[in-house]
Amino acid sequence: MAKTKVIIHYCNLCRWMLRAAWLAQELLGSFPDELDEVALHPGSGGVFAIWVNDMLVWERQRDGGFPEAKVLKQRVRDIVSPDRDLGHSDTKANPPPL
Repeated sequence: MAKTKVIIHYCNLCRWMLRAAWLAQELLGSFPDELDEVALHPGSGGVFAIWVNDMLVWERQRDGGFPEAKVLKQRVRDIVSPDRDLGHSDTKANPPPL
């Protein structure tokens, strides 16, 4: 299985490092076999963006704030392991029609 790199680009001036580190921990705990690396990338200007390889999966301004851990995990799962069930609070990006 191919490994995946996640980059969490956060605003250091806004003091969002702890939020970025917490989300990194959540992703590493949920995807220990799928993720090769989760990198924290400090920035400025209010940035908070999360990339999975070359795909932007969360951007604070575009997506309206910060992601809940479960929403971020679902977006990452949809890329790295689409068939994986994340448990009782899981919803697929494209649920099957009834």
